[in-house]
Amino acid sequence: MGLVFGFSLTSACRAPLTVGGPAAPGRVEPERTRSKGSAPDGAAPRKLPLLLVDHRPRSMLHVPIHEVTRAKFPVVDFHNHVNDRLDDKGELPYPVDKLLKVMDEANVRTVVVLTGPSNEALAKLHAKLVKPHPGRFVLFTQIDWKTIDDPNFGAKAAAQLRRDHQLGARGLKVLKELGLSARHKSGKLIAVDDPKIDPIWREAGRLGMPVAIHTGDPEAFYHPHDGNNERYEELAAHPDWSFAAPEFPRLPQILAARDKVIARHPGTTFVALHVGGWPENLDYVTQLLAKHPNAYVEFGARQAELGRQPRQTRKLFLAYPDRVLFGTDFGVEKENYASHFRWLETADEHFPYYNHPEQGRWHIYGLELPDDVLEKIYHRNADRVFAVAAKAAAKTP
Repeated sequence: MGLVFGFSLTSACRAPLTVGGPAAPGRVEPERTRSKGSAPDGAAPRKLPLLLVDHRPRSMLHVPIHEVTRAKFPVVDFHNHVNDRLDDKGELPYPVDKLLKVMDEANVRTVVVLTGPSNEALAKLHAKLVKPHPGRFVLFTQIDWKTIDDPNFGAKAAAQLRRDHQLGARGLKVLKELGLSARHKSGKLIAVDDPKIDPIWREAGRLGMPVAIHTGDPEAFYHPHDGNNERYEELAAHPDWSFAAPEFPRLPQILAARDKVIARHPGTTFVALHVGGWPENLDYVTQLLAKHPNAYVEFGARQAELGRQPRQTRKLFLAYPDRVLFGTDFGVEKENYASHFRWLETADEHFPYYNHPEQGRWHIYGLELPDDVLEKIYHRNADRVFAVAAKAAAKTP
């Protein structure tokens, strides 16, 4: 008999997941040997059903452990969302002094707040968060796709981007809704490479504003939510994250549309978030960087994916050390940063990624990057991206 795991994140998720299962027709199950004392002679082995959510095996490996609470070089966290809005009282939800304390202890010089607002809300947030703390926070703005059917959508959105740039935005964030949920009035999904959006990409390039674009989602989200899905638990907790239904485009299709945009606008810097949208396929990511010199990648919320394939990841980082940005997509938390620093700086083996096992039941391995590559990923590459933006801003009326 196989070991039965009943999965239970909530009372609604109790479908049992069987690992092993009964013998196939025509196949004889081998006789099991038992440990001495596991059951009395002649007695059946004890059945130990276990809920998958309660299965937390402790590794018996005796391997080195190096805690890294402070980065070797100053860090720019290019992917964060802390304090991206003021609360109902016009205050920052999370006290800045607490953020700065964590940042200083971890050697995080700058946090990029990708999901900043637009218009007056942007101006107020900039005054509260960015202006009083020079160099510590960077704000991005966003585009509202609701008016996509307006014949003048592109020109109006480009004008909005200019205003937000004047109000302090230093980049544009594009959510995964583009291509997956944002729609025309007809109900048709807005394609990532829709020509109506081209004026926005051009204006971002003219202003020197990097476009941080989230396209697609983990590959497992496009597959059926069943016992073969390596992110079974995550999808059980967040069923709305599944894109397995036929109404959604496939991951390669949506990434191909984004790549057409990158190719059409060589004067615009695109940061393909979450390791280009396909960290499970680093051959594709390598090709993306090889074909498009205006493309960067960052690894927010993809430590788990990269950490389980350390040789391939290290190969990519060493091949394109100038095109990878540090990002977490979690909070400004010391445990988050320490986990990422350990992964990048040490050769430690088989340790849990940050927020394990939410994304999958595996462990990760350290990359032990050389100092020159490490410093580029930690801050030099981001510094170069924002230096281009600052130069463009100085020339822009």
